[in-house]
Amino acid sequence: MLDFTLKQLEIFVCVAEHSSFTAAAGELYLTQSTVSAHVAALETALGAKLFSRDVRRSVSLTPEGRRLYPAAKRVLADCADMRVLLQNEHAEPPLRIGASTAPAQIVLPELLSAFLKKQPDCRYLLRRGDSAQIAAAVRSGEIRIGFIGTREELAGLSGVPVAEDRLVMVTPDTDRYRELKRRGVYGRELLGEPTVAREEGSGTDRAVVDYMRRVGFPVEKLRIVARIDNPETIRSMVEKGAGVSVLSYLAVRQQAEAGRLLCFEMDADGLRRELYMIWKKDADCTPLERAFLEFAQEASGIG
Repeated sequence: MLDFTLKQLEIFVCVAEHSSFTAAAGELYLTQSTVSAHVAALETALGAKLFSRDVRRSVSLTPEGRRLYPAAKRVLADCADMRVLLQNEHAEPPLRIGASTAPAQIVLPELLSAFLKKQPDCRYLLRRGDSAQIAAAVRSGEIRIGFIGTREELAGLSGVPVAEDRLVMVTPDTDRYRELKRRGVYGRELLGEPTVAREEGSGTDRAVVDYMRRVGFPVEKLRIVARIDNPETIRSMVEKGAGVSVLSYLAVRQQAEAGRLLCFEMDADGLRRELYMIWKKDADCTPLERAFLEFAQEASGIG
């Protein structure tokens, strides 16, 4: 007999994802004491400490908590699937899809909409994260199909390229940068500028690091003023003069066309990377998952 509840797992996951008991309490509309009590009860039932606090009261997962987290996410995802199945006895479980930032912006809106027209009864559960997080979630079974921006996370997974992304150096639209652009300066020549970078583990960050190694620019010479996991926040900081950044052109095209940002090609050939669809090798796919995988590959032009 289980000595813990789904509510305790839900609260545990929420605290883990916010790194805060207070933030989790706000999202779940509970008091902080109630959240703490549920976590304490779960720790007692499992016989393990799941969270630790440092001197600044920052909350982080213990090694035991990190092992529990993906299993708890799978349990909650399966419960969500059951809810959908019970609502419609003929329904298949929803497609559990995950995507890192660039694929979520570039690939998914059109792809999910097009597949929904073909399969109008389809339902999606979508998770966001960086490329490493999405690949890990596919391996654990928490999500079934992922979209990421780097090949480096393909170990142990099946994957195919489904789109191409173009990365550009983005700067404020100031007199200095306008003059540099007029002179035909490439983005690689601005790598030493104060930089607002994507988070480590993101496909964009890995593509930039790989590019710097190829062109012989030492990674340690990057002048990173901030690492941020939200491209919209990065874009806003660059626009306000905090630094430069390498971002997907599609993520900044509107601002560039409106004259709020400038975009520099990294070099004469441009910096391009492929975006990948991934799934677990030898996975026992449902008919809907197989249909989606085939549809996505056909839509990308890859057989």
